[in-house]
Amino acid sequence: MKKIFFALVAMLAMTGSASAQKYALVDMEYILKNIPAYERAGEQLNQVSRKWQAEVDALQQEAQTMYKNYQNEAVFLSDEQKSKREEAVVAKEKEASELKKKYFGPEGELFKKRESLMTPIQDEIYNAIKDIADQKGYSMVLDRASDNGIIYASPKIDISNEVLTKLGYN
Repeated sequence: MKKIFFALVAMLAMTGSASAQKYALVDMEYILKNIPAYERAGEQLNQVSRKWQAEVDALQQEAQTMYKNYQNEAVFLSDEQKSKREEAVVAKEKEASELKKKYFGPEGELFKKRESLMTPIQDEIYNAIKDIADQKGYSMVLDRASDNGIIYASPKIDISNEVLTKLGYN
C-alpha cells in the first residue's frame, strides 16, 4: 500500500513540474536574414567558392585538352610516347581531383572558411537566446525554422525579435 501511495505522489509531482515548464520558439532563418554580418559572410563564401571552382575547372579543362590532343596524335606516337602522354593526362586529372578535395572536401578549405566566418555569429545568437531563456525562465527554446515537427506554435512564444534586439538589430 505504501508503495502505491509513493508511486502516486511521485507521478503527481512529475506532472506538476512538467506543466510548470515554459517554452519559447525562435526562427533562426528570420534571425539570420536580419543580421548583416551573416549575409556578408555568405557572400564572401560564395566568392571564394566560385574562385576555387574556377581553378578546379581550369585544371579539368586542361586534362581534357591533353586527352583530346593525345587521341588525335596517338597514331603518330611510339608506345613509349603514348605511355608518357597517358601518364601526363592521368597526373593532370589526379591534380584536379586533389585540388577539388582540398577546397571542397569534408575537411577542406571551404568548410574551414565557413566555420571561421559563421561560428562567431552562431555563438553570439546562441548566447543571446540563452540569456533571454535564463531571464524569462524558459526550460526549452525550439527553432521553428528547422524541420522538427512543430505543426503549430503561438506567435506569443516566439522570441526571435527579442534575440535580434539583444544582438543590437531591429
